[in-house]
Amino acid sequence: MTPRVLLPWTDIELPEGLAAAWYRGGPLSGEDGEDLSGVEFYVLPYDSGAEPAKLIGRLPALRVVQSLSAGVETLLPLLPEGVRLANGRGLHDLSVAEHTLALVHAAQRDLPRWFAQQATGTWAREHTRSLADSRVLLVGYGSIGHAIERQLVAAEAVVTRVASRARPDEDVRGIAELPALLPSADIVVLILPDTPATRGLIGAPELAALPDGALVVNVGRGTAIDTGALLAETAAGRLRAALDVVDPEPLPSDHPLWTVPGVILTPHVAGGSASFYPRAKRLVADQLRRFATGAPMLNLVN
Repeated sequence: MTPRVLLPWTDIELPEGLAAAWYRGGPLSGEDGEDLSGVEFYVLPYDSGAEPAKLIGRLPALRVVQSLSAGVETLLPLLPEGVRLANGRGLHDLSVAEHTLALVHAAQRDLPRWFAQQATGTWAREHTRSLADSRVLLVGYGSIGHAIERQLVAAEAVVTRVASRARPDEDVRGIAELPALLPSADIVVLILPDTPATRGLIGAPELAALPDGALVVNVGRGTAIDTGALLAETAAGRLRAALDVVDPEPLPSDHPLWTVPGVILTPHVAGGSASFYPRAKRLVADQLRRFATGAPMLNLVN
């Protein structure tokens, strides 16, 4: 039977009437090079570079693309007319929330200092900042922001929600209010996609508005922050940063941001913890059942 589904895993139970081919990313060759002309449903391999997206335009029968990422802004221009796109909304919520809280705690409790002391066998004590009672702006309040908020509230932080537009019934402030909110923030957490409206949202004026010692955390897209402006503020010692995403990405090995005191960097790994894969497989299995029976798809973005 000609494959109608292209999947990154072999351990998904297929609904009756669907045959599958397997593609884990990279250039198509060998056993992955079979006839894919009948593929109608394509699940993009997660975190596998640029090749999986290029395949979208090479599947003439394609009807549905399932991304396992929450952000799909780079995929929308690649979709042939009539092809539906579903994202991975909800799959990364807890994983990103865990990583965000790890970054915040590491920065507030100065864990890099203690790790460095451990390496030299040094016992030198000093009290640090805390997350409890800190005023936190969550900028980009969606499902991931909600998951982060639950953990912040459990730590007794004071959280202000900010989204692209105000939602008073949900106590969410609009992005237009950001200039008024920044001067009183101890921590700013960015969970933003890469769109024309978000690129450079946090630039030199916004960073200058933050109080001395404030922490800037980014777990969305690196383009939301002006990297040069952030480098200037952190290198001067006025602000701190904890970043899972940067611009450019990957950050060149000789970039000065790597060695600035008060800056913590992780290589865009917040969304890919062990909790992600079982959730992703459950979503894909559900989507395949819906596709096979004609039921409405979940998480459609176009």
